[in-house]
Amino acid sequence: MESKLDPRQILARRLRELREASWPDMKVTQPQLARAMGGDRSLSVALISSWESHANPKIPPIPRLAAYATFFATPRSVDGPVPRLLNLSELTDEEQHARSDLERELLRLRGAAMRSADTSALRSMGVAAPRAPVVAEADQLADALNEGLWRFGDGRPVTIVCAQLPAELLARMPYSDPADPTRLGLDEFAADQTSEYIALYTYADLDALFELYGHVRAANPVNQVNLRAANQLKPDDYTTHLVSLGGTDWNVATGSVLDRLGLPVRQVADWDSPEGPYFEIGEGTSAVRHHPRVDWSGKQKILREDVALFSRGPNPYNRMRTVTLCSGMHGSGSYGAVRALTDARFRDRNGEYVRSRFGDSQPFCILTRVTVENGIPLTPDWTEPTTRLFEWSAEQP
Repeated sequence: MESKLDPRQILARRLRELREASWPDMKVTQPQLARAMGGDRSLSVALISSWESHANPKIPPIPRLAAYATFFATPRSVDGPVPRLLNLSELTDEEQHARSDLERELLRLRGAAMRSADTSALRSMGVAAPRAPVVAEADQLADALNEGLWRFGDGRPVTIVCAQLPAELLARMPYSDPADPTRLGLDEFAADQTSEYIALYTYADLDALFELYGHVRAANPVNQVNLRAANQLKPDDYTTHLVSLGGTDWNVATGSVLDRLGLPVRQVADWDSPEGPYFEIGEGTSAVRHHPRVDWSGKQKILREDVALFSRGPNPYNRMRTVTLCSGMHGSGSYGAVRALTDARFRDRNGEYVRSRFGDSQPFCILTRVTVENGIPLTPDWTEPTTRLFEWSAEQP
């Protein structure tokens, strides 16, 4: 029975099944598949055979499984005299969904196969294999990453954009001046020491960036993930899946995208007024403002609750890609907006709420409270109505 097969054999069988039985009137041969997947340089037939081997299967790398998913997502791959791998931009919406589903399946099978290989290696060294609950948790994690809103199943690049700290703040920080690699920055350093420029020191919202980057890389192992400061974006960056972190005061990309998406939300960085900065819903006398909640302890200002915007929509610079905003009035809000869909305790329920509320509608947005306790922003639970200050989508206002 198949249930007794090694997970590596199950993956091998599935790959063979795809090749031999995807289309009733067309059986793809190993040489044809090798040529299609290799492009200008055909893969070896022996390599395809090793992936399908029942006795001693080899585990394909992730990019090859992504290619399998693209090839077998549509019978158009075998139209014409020579089977070929279509560009993702050539796939219809239905074919894109089929490709994403198949890629998730193959990556899940690969994960089980890799764990089986690791277990065999540990046993050969006399080390105990992981317990079943650990394996089950790994499977659940893979499923959550594959199904989450931070999964970009088309395999295209993702660009995460942060604000760059203002010059007056950078001037007080060591290692933040690329033009002066020998600047000491700290008075107590000896005169003959040098310091290295560290680009990430110049970024704002590092907590949100660190949290999101690791999650996006884990959920999208075949996608290129770029990090950019808002004032250093290149022309090609705008046309990727674009993710902008931080508010409109420092991150010009957030302000630009907010304007282009046409959301009924404004972020106003009015730091000098007595009421402080706010998000505004609507216009004129009917406008509603949502301010962060701040207390005072003596002369010290303490942030108790931030306000943050999460929004997803079609990229205004390339409708085939997406744009996502995670923008708080403070860094705590931006971090909370990111954590809503990365925190293992909340991401599934929050993701399910988004899918049930908005479906495939884009753009959409959620304005959310982010509670701050002892300086630590807590993950918002979007299934709790009091957490959601405002929500909107183009199709469900």
